[in-house]
Amino acid sequence: MKNWICEYLKDQSRVTSALPTEEIATWVGLLAAARREGRGIYLCGNGGSAANASHFAVDLGKGASGFGAGPAKAPDAVDAPPRFRVLSLNDNVSWMTALSNDVGYDDVFVEQLRNYAKAGDLFLGVSVSGNSPNVAKALDWANAAGLTTLALVGGKADSRMARTARRVIRVETSHYGRAEDAQMHVLHLLCYAFIEGKA
Repeated sequence: MKNWICEYLKDQSRVTSALPTEEIATWVGLLAAARREGRGIYLCGNGGSAANASHFAVDLGKGASGFGAGPAKAPDAVDAPPRFRVLSLNDNVSWMTALSNDVGYDDVFVEQLRNYAKAGDLFLGVSVSGNSPNVAKALDWANAAGLTTLALVGGKADSRMARTARRVIRVETSHYGRAEDAQMHVLHLLCYAFIEGKA
């Protein structure tokens, strides 16, 4: 068991060490521009990726908007930066189940985007496989509607989401546990760049 744990952690370290730091920095810049310009940030995923999307929305909406540890200014300070306008589309269970029942599960995210999103907003799809039909469909709609589209995906180089999104971060593994952990590394970096006053 101890050897297996050591090997698992070694593989996890390899995956996180291979994350594309330059692209992560570019995404920080996109988030900074969205905050500065008052643009919406919408994200979603399924399963563990849904949990990561929800976690990111909390960290960006609360911690990176002035309530986190570190040098970020108090949210009510006169010179505090604007708050992030971020929403995880997988967090409204009643809406998701209504759409699943009445329209279809492939439409649970795109139909919410139709209510909220405007040209210039950001859409981030999170998926290990990169082929989640509902997230890919939302990416298609967001591209057509003039949103900046981002995909955080697992190791499949030719996944549908990787081909569709305008900006892509691909975690170099198809192992679901390690991919989801590495995705959360990326999402935490995006938030803590603001929480720790680096962006």
